[in-house]
Amino acid sequence: MAKTKKKIYAVAAGRKPGIYAEWFGSQGAEVQIRGFAGARYKGFATRAEAEKWLMSPNTASKSKKPRKEAFAETPEETEGYIVIYTDGGSINNPGPGGYGVVIIHSDERKEISGGFRKTTNNRMELMGAIVGLKQFEEPARIILHTDSLYVVNGIMKGWAEKWRKNDWMRSGRQPAENYDLWQQLLELTEKHEVIFKWVKGHAGHIENERCDELAREASAMDGLGPDINYEQGRTTVVQPLF
Repeated sequence: MAKTKKKIYAVAAGRKPGIYAEWFGSQGAEVQIRGFAGARYKGFATRAEAEKWLMSPNTASKSKKPRKEAFAETPEETEGYIVIYTDGGSINNPGPGGYGVVIIHSDERKEISGGFRKTTNNRMELMGAIVGLKQFEEPARIILHTDSLYVVNGIMKGWAEKWRKNDWMRSGRQPAENYDLWQQLLELTEKHEVIFKWVKGHAGHIENERCDELAREASAMDGLGPDINYEQGRTTVVQPLF
């Protein structure tokens, strides 16, 4: 999870190709590629590395053939919705873990992250979605993006609802893992109108990459607190013996 922080960004295909020392802001790389079909960019530790990549014949040839973004939505598709992106993971799984959340609402953008000293990938994927939805006290219409099929299928295919009706047991009388977090997520989806959408991870999607960065940074922080239910073994329902 830990990696060298990238401070220089090269944009080969975007509104204004070039080298950028910032990611966000009016003078940053992010505004050059957001919503730009076929955007091509990469982060580097040094300006020299960024310039070498930008001037490479391979980079130039690829940038001449814009590709469809790994995930894109039109303004019409998101009109009337709050847009949330989430990601989560843990080092060595289980191990120190974190989640990252990006919320886009009207003209405002908010980033949230957090972590625990020992947890799992799936728990942090769920936690990211939970934290994002908890930001809204009043019922809202929300599109939530995640690269976790575990989360998307659990809600959109009705798996988690079925587990809850079956006293948190899966088919074959196997306990459903992470029921404590699934319970919270189901309650939030009953409060809000939420559409869960899957986005391919590590495929160049701007906000997914940012959430991944937030999660990684959070998992590497010192002094992380406990994921109490996980550490105390309370992530599955204990069934009575007959």
